[in-house]
Amino acid sequence: MQLMAMIVNLIYSIIGGILTLLFMYFGYKWFDRFTDFDTSDELSKDNKSVGLVVMGIFIGVGVAVGLVIGMGLN
Repeated sequence: MQLMAMIVNLIYSIIGGILTLLFMYFGYKWFDRFTDFDTSDELSKDNKSVGLVVMGIFIGVGVAVGLVIGMGLN
């Protein structure tokens, strides 16, 4: 029984990781769509302020989705 619970938790973790990456991708794309500038172009120009905002998006989405997944495992 404990092996089955470990397998189910592993599957939840894998699915959660994939969902987190998808949400981060869409969060980046939405930010890129709603701003007046091209985010990828600004990042290639080494614009630190855009980099900090993108970092904040990734951290925020990662923490939020990670907490939801963690609560689902309990």
